Parts: sequence; structure tokens; C-alpha cells
Amino acid sequence: MPNFKSLIFGSEQEAWEGKRESENVIIGYDYKRFSKPPIIGKNPLIRANSIIYNDVTIGDNLMTGHNVLIREKTTLGHDVLIGTNTVIEGHTKIGNNVSIQSNVYIPKKSFIEDNVFIGPCACFTNDRYPVRVDYRLKGPIIRKGASIGANSTFLSNIEVGEGAIVAAGAVVTHAVPPWYLAIGAPAKIKPLPPKLKVSNNI
Repeated sequence: MPNFKSLIFGSEQEAWEGKRESENVIIGYDYKRFSKPPIIGKNPLIRANSIIYNDVTIGDNLMTGHNVLIREKTTLGHDVLIGTNTVIEGHTKIGNNVSIQSNVYIPKKSFIEDNVFIGPCACFTNDRYPVRVDYRLKGPIIRKGASIGANSTFLSNIEVGEGAIVAAGAVVTHAVPPWYLAIGAPAKIKPLPPKLKVSNNI
């Protein structure tokens, strides 16, 4: 169980109470009866107006921007960055050393492996036929070392392979094989240039 008094602002009780109100951070949003407070590792930096629900597990060195929402049944690894205005809808697993930039939407039932970069305003979905058909929700599967470009959009249940790159603005309707490039709208799958077949340097 983390020491909530020192999570963000230090260990002084008086300073904590004043800053807690002004920063408007909620750690442990009680969304249902018998939900359990989040478990948060060492050295977190959680910025103003962020909300972390109960039943969340987070590793060491979490860093958020402002106005971040992390909903229930989410697991984050170590060294995860979550940018300003990003929403993680819950029932999601995110690995270690993941960089998620600002204004990203991650729906329920998403799975993101280690060393992944997700650019600003990327939008993933989990419902292929919204409000029309009873569809089993399936978010994206992003394999280790993949890079997702800014303003890219994904249909539900899309897998992006290890080391693959999705270009900025792409609309991804099919799986992206490992170490391939998805570019355009709808995205076309092309071989990744040799100079880009390297690991992410996050």
C-alpha cells in the first residue's frame, strides 16, 4: 500500500493537505463497493487533475501529464509515461518502458507490451460496430518495440507486430506484421526501410 501523503507532494502532513486540494488529484477513485485502493510503485509523479481508480496496479517511476484518467483493472509496468489528457479506459495491461504522449485514447481490453511509443492524439477503438451490433469488445494488441505515429486511428482488435511503425495520420484496418510500416488512410502495409529496423530509444 503506498503512502498517499508522500506520493506526489512529499511527506509533510500540513503541506500535503493544502496541495492535495489545489492540485485536485484523486488516487483511489472508489467506483464500486469493495474495490481496493490502487497499488503504486516507487517515485511516481502524478500531475494536477489526474484520477486513478481503485483496482489499479502501477510499477515504479510512473510519470503523468495533467488531466490523466486511469480506470479500474489496469496494470502498468515500470517507467511508464502517460501524457496530458490521455484516457486509459480500464481492463488494460501496459508493459514496462512505455511512452504514451498527450491526448491518446486507449479503450478497454487493450494490451500494450514493453518499449512501445504512442504518439500524440492516437486513437484506438474496441467496438467494430458501435451501438449497432452486440460485439465483444477487443482493443489493440501492440507488441514490444512498436512505434505509433501521431493522429493515427485503429479499428478494434488490431495487432501491431514487434518493431513495427505506424505512420502519423494512418487509419489502420488490418494487422501490421512485425518490422513493417503502416502508412496512409486506409493504411497500406509496406516493408520497413532498413534504417528504421532498430529498437526504440525511449
